[in-house]
Amino acid sequence: MKQLRERKNLRTVDVASRVGVAESTVRNWEYGKTLPKLRIDQFKELLKLYECSFDDLWLAVKKSKAINTDS
Repeated sequence: MKQLRERKNLRTVDVASRVGVAESTVRNWEYGKTLPKLRIDQFKELLKLYECSFDDLWLAVKKSKAINTDS
């Protein structure tokens, strides 16, 4: 997920404030510690922010989770 954020030149705090979650939550997603659990409006905002499809986001989530399980 970090790659999606960085591709748009966003900081974790930018994503957190736009989506309505804590900055630590965004970091946990990126490190594969937790899965995004969002309301539909938050989910829509995340897709809009990253300018990606659901499939792109799902692949990024799976890659982030794999990074955490490899550590």
